[in-house]
Amino acid sequence: MKFKWIIIIALVIIIINSIYILDETEQVIITRFGDPVGNAVISAGLHGKVPLIDKVNRFEKRILEWDGDPRQIPTADKRFIWIDTFSRWKIKDPLKFFETTRSENQAHSRLDDIISGKIRDIISSYKLIEIVRNSNRNMSYSLEFEDVSLQDNIDEEIFLGRNAISDSIFVVASPLIDAYGIELIDVKIKRINYVKEVRQKVYERMISERQKIAAKYRSEGNGKAAETLGKMQKELDLIQSGAYKTAQEIKGKADAKAIKIYADAYNRDPEFYQFIKTLETYEKTIDNKNTLIMSTDSDYYKYMKKSN
Repeated sequence: MKFKWIIIIALVIIIINSIYILDETEQVIITRFGDPVGNAVISAGLHGKVPLIDKVNRFEKRILEWDGDPRQIPTADKRFIWIDTFSRWKIKDPLKFFETTRSENQAHSRLDDIISGKIRDIISSYKLIEIVRNSNRNMSYSLEFEDVSLQDNIDEEIFLGRNAISDSIFVVASPLIDAYGIELIDVKIKRINYVKEVRQKVYERMISERQKIAAKYRSEGNGKAAETLGKMQKELDLIQSGAYKTAQEIKGKADAKAIKIYADAYNRDPEFYQFIKTLETYEKTIDNKNTLIMSTDSDYYKYMKKSN
């Protein structure tokens, strides 16, 4: 009975190992003792193999991504830049892919060697402006940047442009990668940046340009402020002049009216007017602190004499 169960289990293991299921996203190379057997299996479904001898090697059928490491590359005009690229690829010939690379990790190593090398060769053949821009379209700026130089050689003619350079990298690298059973779909530049030393100088220049723009605005603002203050002071002087003229006219009329009243009063009773004025003089000159020495014949005390 025990032997029977052993046979049943062995048959189940053999049956399980003699079939495999292939997903829509996969393709398979069957190897026997490490060597490929037959062509690649690419149709999804249930498939058979020799149990315990054949090995199923699965590979992606979908599009894969290669993301290169940023590299420092000099351009034709001696500008050192960091350039970061990526690529999409797929396994076109699973058998050739298995024979040359065996795995996706090895494939990435091949892509690093080929694509990165071609990127360095091609990028170093063009000026920075060719790598940054795509066309010769005119650059438009707001009014604040009219007097500020934002980039050297901005008017240089673009012969190829960024996208065309990416395409040229693809054209050169694609045949070399095809030898590994890989179809290269595209190569694109993801990011471009200056090296640290140059980037610091660029930042300093940007700060200087912004400070120049700020100084221009401050100068214009100070000019406007001075113009406004000048107009305000002119209007203030005009108002004060008119007010002073009106005040002087009113004061002059009041003084004239007072003088007339005094004159009329004096002419009506000169003796009484003289008496009042003399009393006012006494009030201002005679006190405990002042001493006057004069003759009794003086007219200053004549009204006192009369009162006695």
